[in-house]
Parts: sequence; C-alpha cells; structure tokens
Amino acid sequence: CIVLGLLAIHEFPDDLFTNNERKSGAILLHIMAALYMFLALAITCDEYFVTSLEKICEKLDLSEDVAGATFMAAGSSAPELFASVIGVFITHGDVGVGTIVGSAVFNILCIIGVCGIFAGQVVMLTWWAVFRDSFYYILSVVALIAFIYDDKIVWWESLVLVVMYAGYILVMNRITHDHNNKRDAALLDDYTCEDKTVLSLVSLQEFPAGGDRGSVVMVDEIMNASPSKFRFPEAGLRVMVTRHFGPKTRLRMASRLIITERQKLVQAANGVETQVIDGKVEIENGNVPEDKPAEPKENETISPFHIPSAYFLHSLDESPHNSMCISALGGIGSKVKWLLSWPLLLLLYLTVPNCAKPRWERYFMLSFILSTVWIAVFSYFMVWMVTIIGYTLGIPDVIMGITFLAAGTSVPDCIASLIVARQGLGDMAVSNTIGSNVFDILVGLGVPWALQTMCVSYGSEVMINSRGLVYSVVLLLGSVALTVLGIHMNKWRLDVKLGIYVLVLYAVFLCFSIMIEYNVFTFVNLPMCMEE
Repeated sequence: CIVLGLLAIHEFPDDLFTNNERKSGAILLHIMAALYMFLALAITCDEYFVTSLEKICEKLDLSEDVAGATFMAAGSSAPELFASVIGVFITHGDVGVGTIVGSAVFNILCIIGVCGIFAGQVVMLTWWAVFRDSFYYILSVVALIAFIYDDKIVWWESLVLVVMYAGYILVMNRITHDHNNKRDAALLDDYTCEDKTVLSLVSLQEFPAGGDRGSVVMVDEIMNASPSKFRFPEAGLRVMVTRHFGPKTRLRMASRLIITERQKLVQAANGVETQVIDGKVEIENGNVPEDKPAEPKENETISPFHIPSAYFLHSLDESPHNSMCISALGGIGSKVKWLLSWPLLLLLYLTVPNCAKPRWERYFMLSFILSTVWIAVFSYFMVWMVTIIGYTLGIPDVIMGITFLAAGTSVPDCIASLIVARQGLGDMAVSNTIGSNVFDILVGLGVPWALQTMCVSYGSEVMINSRGLVYSVVLLLGSVALTVLGIHMNKWRLDVKLGIYVLVLYAVFLCFSIMIEYNVFTFVNLPMCMEE
C-alpha cells in the first residue's frame, strides 16, 4: 500500500481524536465542522469578498466583461481556488484538482438538472450563448487532459493554462461584442415598439463600458423616459441584467430583480401598497409614522452581485437597538440558520470593514485583503476536515474532492441559477454556469501550479498522485459534450426531460469516477495505508 493519505493527514495539526475514536462516532463532529466551513465560505464570499471586488472594478474603471471574467469569477470560485492552493502547497495531494474537476461537473450537470426539474416551466435557450462558452471550456478540458496525462505538471504547462485564460478574456470579449452588434442592428431595424425604456436598454451596447460613465447616463434616460414604471433601484437592476454586463453580474442582478418583484407581488396580495415619494418607498399600511418615512437601513446596502437566498443571511445593523436582524424569510428554518450563522456574522463584522456601507467604502482594499485572509483560513479548515474524513473512511482525496467538496462549494451558484431559471432566464442559468468553469480550470489549477513550478521552486514538477484522475477529466469532457448534445436534441429547451437526463449523467459520472479510483476497471491506484 501507499501512504499518500497518511502523508496528507500529517501535513495538518494532530487531531483531538484517534482513528478508532473517529470510527466510533467522532467523525460526525468533523463532518459538521466541514459543513460549517461551507457556510462560512458562502457568507464571507457573498457579503464581503465580492463586494470589495465590485469596488475594485469601479476604481480601476474596468469594462464589465473584463471585470466579470476576472474579479467576479474569482469571487464565485474563491473556495475552489484556495482548495487548489492548499492541495499544491500543504497536502501535496489531489484534493484541489479533485475539487475543481468535481465542481465543474456539479456546475454543468447537477445545476442544469436541478434548474430543468424545478424551473416549473419550459425555458428556451439561445444556441449561441451555450455554444460560445462550451467551445472554449472544451478546449480548456482538452489542455488539462494533455498536461496531466503523464502524471506531472511542469512550468510551461502551467504557464499555458494561465495564458489561455488571458486569451479567453480577450477573445470572448471581442466575439461577444461583434455578435451583439450584428444582433442589435437586426433588432433595431425591425423594432417598432414605442416603449422608450426597452429601446434604451437595447441601445445600451452602443456606449463604451469605461468612458464618460455611459451607463449612468443611460439610467437617467430610462428614468426620464418612463418615470412611472421603475423606481431608481429597479431601473438599475434592469440595466445590469442586459448583456452589456458580465455573466456573473447579470446572474446575480437577475436574482435580485426577481426577489424584488416577488416581494412586490406578495405585498400587493396582502393589501400593502407602495408609493414612490421623492425617491423613497413608503408602505401605506398604517404602521409607518407619516413624519418618519421608512429609510433604507445601512445594512441593506447590498452589493449588486449579491446572491439572494436563504443560504445567505444579512448580518449587522449599526443601530444600537437592532444590532442583528433575522432574515425576513420567516419561519423556524430561517431562525435556526441565523443562530448557526451568528458567530460567523459577528466575527466578520468585527474584523472586516463592510465596504458596501458608505462609511467604510474607502476601505475597500482592506476589506478585500481581510476577506481573502478569512477565505484562506476557512478553506484550510475545510480541507483539513475533509482530509480527516476521507482518511478515516478510507476514501481517496480525489473522491472527497469530486463529491463532498465540489457539492459544498457549488451550492450558492446552484441556488442563484435556480432562482433565475424559474423566471425563464435560461441562458443565465446554463451558459453562465458552463462559462464560469473556465476560471476554475485555467486559473484555479494554472495559478497554483505556476507559483510552485516558477516562483517557489523554479523548474520543479507538481506530481499528480492519482493515476485515475485523468480518466475523471476525460469523463468531464464527455459530460460537457453529452450535455450540449442533449440540449440540442431537446431543441434548446430547458425542461424536466432535460433535467432528468443531465442528472442521470451526473450519477453516471460519479459512479465511474469512484469505480476508477477503486481499481474496478483497471489498476490505477494502490490502496491507502491505515493506522490504528
């Protein structure tokens, strides 16, 4: 047998429990700790890290496409990236590669499957968006297969992955720009609608992303064109859902817009009317004093890239009589989630400035640095717990990464994709899911490998311990091809039939990957050594 699992577990501090004690039931504590780290990563990324990245993009005056493909992708993929860094520099194992490969498959198959089954309607997809993202993603997976085939990574291979990502940003930005210009020209030629708001949204592409604050002018024009239809926040949400913005931005803004519209419908059903008075919304239900209109709380200044879901609970209000508020979703479940999240919310509130609030806005770089530190700390504990769980149960690092870690780090994106899919925005739920995986492979693996082989120890090699991992990546390539083929055969419709199809593919992928790691088909790995 080999001692890969033994070496990996000894790269971390000694556990409080022996292996026999863990097998007798103490392993449940490690499982709960790992799940708690998933929650910690979700809150840190959504409430602080992504918000600071948004401010950085504003200060650097980046175009929305570049910002979405770089900083916003880093925000959503931070747990996978740090898991990969820990796998390269600490455990010297395959947990990082397994996490990214498993997360990629989970994003493509499981998220699309969940959206298809629970969307509640047939959602039409645009072939161009799916094909564009899938094509470059397939190229990324082919490059990964070629590089890990000999079970080692050298410096030029890691450099190629990073350069491919830079090329992805430039090429996709140009291709998307040309395609949208042609479509806009055809659309405006045939468009006779008198709704100036819609025309303004369509012509938004004509404004340069970084010059003369074109998007601000467009918001003003929209508000003047149709002041009775949209309040200013709603107009901002609708503008940022357009294709002028990056994929992650559009996905998250669409989620926010959907939640806002649903809240308005619920209020209308309950007999609560909303009025726009001097830019402020007052709820005319007899509970709001006339001389004190409802002011937006400071803690409600949420990042436009916020993922609205029960998974994320808004934290702290600086009001002395309302230091913490429970999520408005109500019910016992939300209160339990708030109680579980309370220590994390308090820790982050005391240590990381929330740059979404005006008083801390100028400290966005400090917020970025401190939130990055906390993501690294939480990722370390997450991988530590998963390594102990895998070793105790005799499960290889790759399997734990492909299954447990992949699902845990991808739950927020799954929730956001389901929200927009239920409103008919299928392109966001599918093409953005596929496109965001390019960052995971090219940057999540390329950057740690490049740091190790070019900076830490120039000319060294990163070894791929599991010889079965290349088969899992080949299965990943096949899953992408079969997913696109299934969407095409289903006439570019996202429905229950397609959802069941891709979920079956996901189950097949997991089964084959696990059987390969356990030498069912051919001999690829020696068994792990165990200790008492």
